[in-house]
Amino acid sequence: MESNAIYLSEEERKEFTEYTKSGVHSAMKMRRARTILLLDRSNTKEHLRIGRICEAVGLSRQGLNEIRKEFLEASSIEEFLKRKKRETPPNPPKITGDIEAHIIALACSEPPQGCARWTVRLLANKAIELSYVDNLSHTAVNQLLKKRNISLI
Repeated sequence: MESNAIYLSEEERKEFTEYTKSGVHSAMKMRRARTILLLDRSNTKEHLRIGRICEAVGLSRQGLNEIRKEFLEASSIEEFLKRKKRETPPNPPKITGDIEAHIIALACSEPPQGCARWTVRLLANKAIELSYVDNLSHTAVNQLLKKRNISLI
């Protein structure tokens, strides 16, 4: 037996088969279950080659190997199909409601001397200059203004 080959018990095969044929599940979970069924080497004399499995489920070889590894490391089918928790917390948003209000107020005010109008780059630089934030990209300012339907023209 290969160390990374998957040999499902009859009960596991039945559980994966039922999972893929019934209920409402995310496409990711369905693909993972279907991939394991195709990788199963128990009770089959002619199993599919890796390339064929990749084509059948729409994965790269690396993606398929990751799924195989995760299945072999999981303690149960439920754990394998369950989405993992993030190891690191997401970064908090830089632009809070208070900062957003300041930037919008700036955008509605008179532009700096020598400028005909505010630009997103000018707004980002001014927000940093006024110490609303430590750093801020013009892209973030642009997204904020679009979200609020504010045009600088």
